[in-house]
Amino acid sequence: MGIKGLQNVWGKKGDADVAITPAVERADDHLEAPTGLEQSKQSSLKARYSRFKVIFFESKAVRISCIVLFVALLALLVVVLAYTQTRRRRPITTHPSTAFVHTPIQPASYPLAVRSPYLSTWIPGGLVANLPYASPQFWTGATLGWSIMARVDNITYSLMGVPQPANGTLAAKVLKGEFTSTHTYFTLDAGGSNLTLDFLSPVSPSNYLRQSLPFSYLTITASSTNGSTVQLYTELDDSWTGQDADTTWNFTSTTNTSMFSMSAVGTATYSQQNQQALWGDVILASRPSNSSTLSIQAGGRAAVRQAFASSGSLTGTTPDWTANGVIGMAHDLGNVQGDEAVTFAVGYVREDAINYLGRPYTGYYRATYPNTIDAASYFLNDLSAAEEESLRLDSDVVSKSTATAGSNYSDIVSLSMRQAYGGIDLVIPANTTNTSQVLAFIKEISSDGNVNTLDVIFPAFPIYWAMDPEWIRLLLDPILQYLATGAWKRAWVIHDIGSNYPNATGHDNQDAEQMPVEETGNLMMLAYAYVLASNNTAWADQYMTLFQTYADYLVSHSLNISLQLSTNDAAGPLVNETNLAVKGALGLKAFGLLSGMSNYSSLGDAHANLLYTQGLATDAAKTHFALTYPSAPSTWKVTFNLYPDVLLNLSTFPTAAYKMEDTFYPTIRASGGVALDDRQWWAKSDWNIWAAGTASASGSNTTRDMMVNDIWAFASNGMNSAPFSDRWVVRAAGAPRPVGREFGLRARPTVGGHFALLALKGMRYLNW
Repeated sequence: MGIKGLQNVWGKKGDADVAITPAVERADDHLEAPTGLEQSKQSSLKARYSRFKVIFFESKAVRISCIVLFVALLALLVVVLAYTQTRRRRPITTHPSTAFVHTPIQPASYPLAVRSPYLSTWIPGGLVANLPYASPQFWTGATLGWSIMARVDNITYSLMGVPQPANGTLAAKVLKGEFTSTHTYFTLDAGGSNLTLDFLSPVSPSNYLRQSLPFSYLTITASSTNGSTVQLYTELDDSWTGQDADTTWNFTSTTNTSMFSMSAVGTATYSQQNQQALWGDVILASRPSNSSTLSIQAGGRAAVRQAFASSGSLTGTTPDWTANGVIGMAHDLGNVQGDEAVTFAVGYVREDAINYLGRPYTGYYRATYPNTIDAASYFLNDLSAAEEESLRLDSDVVSKSTATAGSNYSDIVSLSMRQAYGGIDLVIPANTTNTSQVLAFIKEISSDGNVNTLDVIFPAFPIYWAMDPEWIRLLLDPILQYLATGAWKRAWVIHDIGSNYPNATGHDNQDAEQMPVEETGNLMMLAYAYVLASNNTAWADQYMTLFQTYADYLVSHSLNISLQLSTNDAAGPLVNETNLAVKGALGLKAFGLLSGMSNYSSLGDAHANLLYTQGLATDAAKTHFALTYPSAPSTWKVTFNLYPDVLLNLSTFPTAAYKMEDTFYPTIRASGGVALDDRQWWAKSDWNIWAAGTASASGSNTTRDMMVNDIWAFASNGMNSAPFSDRWVVRAAGAPRPVGREFGLRARPTVGGHFALLALKGMRYLNW
């Protein structure tokens, strides 16, 4: 059947880790006879054992007493263990190895406070060995002034972010760096006491209040076995405001919470500079612990640090802002024997967070806590519950991802979790704070800064499927509500709803990046995925006319594809791109299932039959899909758009198509991995994991394991410093940088696609 002839159809209505067996020393077969002294010892032992038998076995009372004591000790042990599990923090090593280690790998960058596009703080993995001197960075790489110090037995130590310590301040010794899905831990030694820095950015997608709070935790635990006096200190400077020209700071407190806020002066709402917001408030908050006293101070950096170094406390003064000034807080723990912890909240608050079609939207949390001091206080109150939830999630991610595709895959998804949600704001209308009108907005980080780009939501959606599919709806609703106004008049689905985050003002002038088949197919599949997961047919019904209008575009344009871009716009436009045709076929199938109109599904199946079974988009031997059709059989591209066919059980393409790809990818692997297509020297990690998931549906794990291991090797190679990039160099020929280096994309929420293998296990597969 030819391409044109096909229109007649429409007229009819990981590998598990290798076990290591420890070596056991064998007993000597030729034992020497015991000496006289040894014979005497043996006789004495025999006599003692005889007396024990008489007392124990012949005395019923003694036996009962021993049994009762044993049971009581066992019960006590169970209680202690249960308490430890419910209260546990990350284990603190009292006598660690002297060698610095990264666990589980050295990432390109450790996430510290990653909660929104504007609270996105990291530190390169290569700097952590010298953490006392190393400064955190915004996702762009711009330095953020965040310093942590400790005073142990009257000696001051720098722990993080003090590149030029004052005389008398020593650098603590860094022992370990570690990350999980929600935590980053650094362990240091200062004067014989261990200090653990625990950076917790909660990921709680089903708890909108917790997820929307624009703060992150820093908990510092001091551990001393012999007893030491300990004071702890942290400070922020005005680099967090996005500029250093003119800043103001304020201090406020309640009965138990102290809070600094710091902001730029004279900046416009929704303005930014070098991707940092200029219109919000930087927040540093804390409260005394049961064992600490809290002091605060603002002023010149040198003066505030000197106050801490000299006495372990701050003066309480808050003069007007000054250049090179800081806001600081200190806890005096007194004499520490065992473990003592204090917690700070670090955040960035934008009361008017999103400009949606001319209306300000604010954080979801502000329906309950409209005042920032109350929100910060609640956040500190919530520490115990948030921490316990985070530890459950961390454990579930590791156990399930390891069981799915091995420990390398576990490392990848653990590093991706905070980044995937850290590009999103969860908001409600500012004027009503009506929580029934909650929406989610996602930033196209590190490419062009668009708002709710469909081909950013689409690659990320496996994490929403595996965690909480409601987030698919939350992200689609802003797009669909805008499309429903009729302001967008083109026949295909819009690429995004705003050129520059956080301005989601639409494209009434029809001037948006054009990816007609790409975005239209994306919307069809995402809408069907949400309804499949939620059974919320009423949601789909309100947009069904809109959906059908766009499905009709696919009917006419998803097989004879004009010159256009696909999601990887850096690769350039193509005519009749196979991967787009696959997306079109799946989009038609998805809409048919969503609407109950089987003729759309039948057309999607017919497109797939033509592309694969009849060989329009494959080479003659059916070894692979071509990059374009019908006359480029030697070309190829990673056909990642097949993945939703497997995830959503669309059954549009036969299993033989998945098997074909599984067999083919290892044959075209370059030294650093499988490139996006035969023209490129770079690969995309999200799409390769999608392809791995599709290939595994053939019953083989060959491609899956290869793709996972290549991405893991890139993530852990020590050659990069940017937050987890989803694009890296895999082939030296023509590349401007070495194999293994990231290339131009960083900190993007598209790493949610790394969860594609977990998503195949089922919706809401991850539990916490």
